[in-house]
Amino acid sequence: MAQINLLTNQKIVDPKNEEYYNALRTNIQFLGKDKKVIAITSTSENEGKSTVSTNLAISLAKLGLKTMLVDADTRKSVMAGRFKFKHKISGLSNYLSGVSPIEDVIYETDVEHLNVIPAGQVPPNPTGLLQNKNFNIMIEVFREYYDYVIIDTPPVGQVIDAAIVAPKTDGVILLVEANRVKKKSIEKAKEQLEKGGAEFLGVILNKVNSNELGYGGYYGHYGSYGIKGNKDKK
Repeated sequence: MAQINLLTNQKIVDPKNEEYYNALRTNIQFLGKDKKVIAITSTSENEGKSTVSTNLAISLAKLGLKTMLVDADTRKSVMAGRFKFKHKISGLSNYLSGVSPIEDVIYETDVEHLNVIPAGQVPPNPTGLLQNKNFNIMIEVFREYYDYVIIDTPPVGQVIDAAIVAPKTDGVILLVEANRVKKKSIEKAKEQLEKGGAEFLGVILNKVNSNELGYGGYYGHYGSYGIKGNKDKK
């Protein structure tokens, strides 16, 4: 299996944010063992979903859990910039289109227990590929082999891809940038995901100025969250 490395100068390995991703990881674990394939989406682009997806996967892997991170944003991958590779690589679109076998698009990383499937080349029919039976087969295989599968999907407020992927998972989390996204947009995104048959797990409020919450300081990338499982434990 080939290896790709994390870019050490990226924010995703910033130790100042690590405790917040560990808290998110704990909330994911509180959801129960039947919630192991998790989709993460947002209402629009540049809200930080790819960084949160990557950090969450890293946090799970550092706990010794076998983790797969899937970049399903084949239209406009941001995650591709999070990793370093020496040559052109195949990815999800190559597998779904039948060009590459699944074993050729899975990469080890320099984070122990973390494997990655990059988005691959931009396909002419991204939505159609996600409806491909190969996607369902991939999910079921990973469900048996990995402790957690984190899937970064395109923004649900812009394209239908996330609404297609989410019902194939154990649940979807919506990432929302504080002071940017309107409540109506959040409600519309939640409705769209649930209408498609997805289980809505909760919302991550991102880029929060914690002074507004009474904690002092600035959380930076990861702010606060409201995950269904966390509420159920209270």
